[in-house]
Amino acid sequence: MSALMEPGDVHTIAPEMPAMFDGMKLAAIATVLYFLVRCLNLKSPTAPPDITYRDTPLNRYVLKSCPILTKEYEPPLLWGKSGHLQTALYGKMGRVSSPNPCGVRKYLLMQDGATATFDLFESLGDHRTGDDITMVICPGIGNHSEKHYIRTFVNHSQRQGYRCAVLNHLGSLPNIELTSPRMFTYGCTWEFAAMVGSIKGAFPQTLLIVVGFSLGGNIVCKFLGENRINQERVLCCVSVCQGYSALRAQKTFLQWDQCRRLYNFLMADNMKKIILSHRGSLFGMNSSKMEDADLSRLYTATSLMQIDDNIMRKFHGHDTLKEYYEKESCVHYIHNINVPLLLVNSSDDPLVHRSLLTIPRTLAEKKPNVIFALTLHGGHLGFFEGAVLFPQPLTWMDKVIVGYANAICRWERHRPPCLRTRRGLCSQADGKAYRTHAHVFCMDRHCQG
Repeated sequence: MSALMEPGDVHTIAPEMPAMFDGMKLAAIATVLYFLVRCLNLKSPTAPPDITYRDTPLNRYVLKSCPILTKEYEPPLLWGKSGHLQTALYGKMGRVSSPNPCGVRKYLLMQDGATATFDLFESLGDHRTGDDITMVICPGIGNHSEKHYIRTFVNHSQRQGYRCAVLNHLGSLPNIELTSPRMFTYGCTWEFAAMVGSIKGAFPQTLLIVVGFSLGGNIVCKFLGENRINQERVLCCVSVCQGYSALRAQKTFLQWDQCRRLYNFLMADNMKKIILSHRGSLFGMNSSKMEDADLSRLYTATSLMQIDDNIMRKFHGHDTLKEYYEKESCVHYIHNINVPLLLVNSSDDPLVHRSLLTIPRTLAEKKPNVIFALTLHGGHLGFFEGAVLFPQPLTWMDKVIVGYANAICRWERHRPPCLRTRRGLCSQADGKAYRTHAHVFCMDRHCQG
């Protein structure tokens, strides 16, 4: 038989070939769907937060008055069950359709020559209790009042009758120069204390709701636990997505589990940009503790731990990285907090390892003033809500913080006068001589305020 085909010959394909191609297509589609289901965690159920608390009248009242804490948190169906996507959306977009609240920027001259800034936003109506209440807010690492998630939360709080004061971490605002060779660190409470003292002095009758996000959660809990005087006129505190112990978190940040090593690299890169934007102030001043070798090591750093060891710990004279992490972590102070305290974390937070969550759980089991809420989904500061694809402008996190604050305010209002939080009493922190000045600003370019 000739191996060459003659003209007119018909070349046929075996009947099983199309079936084989169809099978390959189905296998490819099945593989893609499998990885989508796994990566997007689509099979994971929705559930109410896991609440840890002591059975006390206050906690029973809070959980009854703030039902969102005990209802199912329902993230967007197609992607909201992925902690990575929740975190990425928060990191890139912050929030959806963020409002643009108008406020006043305050400047506080610190004793070491640094200039702290915070932004003050008046309430958009009376609080439902009739009281004067101020939210004092500490954002996440390298963040400030102009971040989308802060703007969204501030606007929501203003509409509920809260005045808001938001700390701008020292060095975080690109248009504000440092006036001393120092910037924000993981647990330095100086700037937050200055803001709180300024608010107490400017509004002698106001009561405070303390709120911290991520790194800010560590700072506010450390601030309240450092000195019990700091808890005067404080109604409650809320901390969201913090890690509690930098020393224990250090090892987990070097692991590839949940891509934590990649997040570590990305956050380190962002910190390098912030530090280098203030290179002249941090490395050029005569009083600077930094050397040229530190700058060289900064350029080659690939993790937050390397930056902390070579740069951040030296701002406050810590001899070792271990000492820096020990003294700057709230885990050593949080047990001194006696005001109502809500600690919120997410099980799928790629930045906070599950081993760290034994800290807030144990605290809530021991102390009657603490509630620990652990959601199944939410990522790191994500907590988006929505039906299928598009998230709502307001997140579960925003609603929970304000709902908890409202419940505490009503509880305080119904208490006998002799048991209410003391107001009009200035603490020692109020008497510090901070020089201040301010200017009005607005985040909306079209606003004339």
